[in-house]
Amino acid sequence: MDSVDAGGDGDEGDAWRLTRRAIVQTGAALMAMPAAPEMVEAAAARPVANDLPTMTVRLEINGQTRQIDVDPRTTLLDALREHLQLTGTKKGCDHGQCGACTVLLDGRRINACLTLAVMHDGQSVTTIEGLGTPDKLHPMQAAFLAHDGFQCGYCTPGQICSAVGMLGEMRSGMPSHVTADLSAGSIPITPVELRERMSGNLCRCSAYPNIIAAIEDVAAQGKTP
Repeated sequence: MDSVDAGGDGDEGDAWRLTRRAIVQTGAALMAMPAAPEMVEAAAARPVANDLPTMTVRLEINGQTRQIDVDPRTTLLDALREHLQLTGTKKGCDHGQCGACTVLLDGRRINACLTLAVMHDGQSVTTIEGLGTPDKLHPMQAAFLAHDGFQCGYCTPGQICSAVGMLGEMRSGMPSHVTADLSAGSIPITPVELRERMSGNLCRCSAYPNIIAAIEDVAAQGKTP
């Protein structure tokens, strides 16, 4: 059926005969019409609920006890960046896929975007700001500088925190997917091991060879805490 007859006879009926194309075009035009100014003003005047419940969280951040009140849905990443202004920890994908938000929780590396702040009340968190200072760099920070282990630098805080945590895992004997001998008392630090263990930290600038060189340098000199 190509048209819709709205009723009537003769010329009057022809005037109300609508084609499907006309109906579609009219509907599209109505949808594209901007909202009336009074409707926009009314929407803006509606009160916004600001009485959402919060929870108090106490965290040991870089050696200092910090207390914050957060929405229970706040991630640890947003708590660090938005509530504590520790912006060295970067928000990359916000889905746990890039590793830019890596921090150390009680010495173990985690993606801060994948966990809630309220889940870690009383725990210790180390961010890139807590590893070293401009006057006294952490050995891993110094190695990244010496080996040019970065380009744009956005992923670097997560890379460094992850590298520190990763060497701790190797020292404790934690195997990886590519560890050849699970019964060995120690795990050899090889490029294959390091690449596998650092695979959760992405570098869009592809500074991977220099990152591995920096980690090898630190591991060889036994400088990690």
